[in-house]
Amino acid sequence: MTENNLSGDAIRRRRILFRATHRGSHETDILIGGFVRARLADFTEAQLDEIEEIMELSDTFLADWLTGRLPIPEEVNSPLLRAMRDAAGA
Repeated sequence: MTENNLSGDAIRRRRILFRATHRGSHETDILIGGFVRARLADFTEAQLDEIEEIMELSDTFLADWLTGRLPIPEEVNSPLLRAMRDAAGA
């Protein structure tokens, strides 16, 4: 199926999944990509917005936060980012 046959929501979700699994760092591809792949179909519009914001953050910081090497700073701390950290087992 081409993107021409998909709804705007389906296209957005496919782009989010691609971006989550092609971060540039193998570690964050696994941490973020695995989380998104397992939950993307159930994400609300607000969660889609939030995951897009999270994916704007640096891979280096995300890897540190999601593995628990560093605490998530208050200015970016969100329910979805905490859920990602919890899913990573940190």
